[in-house]
Amino acid sequence: MACVNPDGTVSESATAILKAIQSPLTPEQIAQATSLPLFRIRSGLREMMEAELAVEREGYFEISSSGKVKIG
Repeated sequence: MACVNPDGTVSESATAILKAIQSPLTPEQIAQATSLPLFRIRSGLREMMEAELAVEREGYFEISSSGKVKIG
């Protein structure tokens, strides 16, 4: 699952994840909030952290300022 498209936009599932992490959540909480499978959440979070769209602190993930720009 590619979260960031070649043109720099984010996928539908990435948008759902970024919207869910407006406040810090664990991967399990994100999966529950988005109804996406946990494996998809984990891989998406890794990709979004590499793209600097999300940040992780002590097991909790939150949208970054760059991520906020991507989802408007």
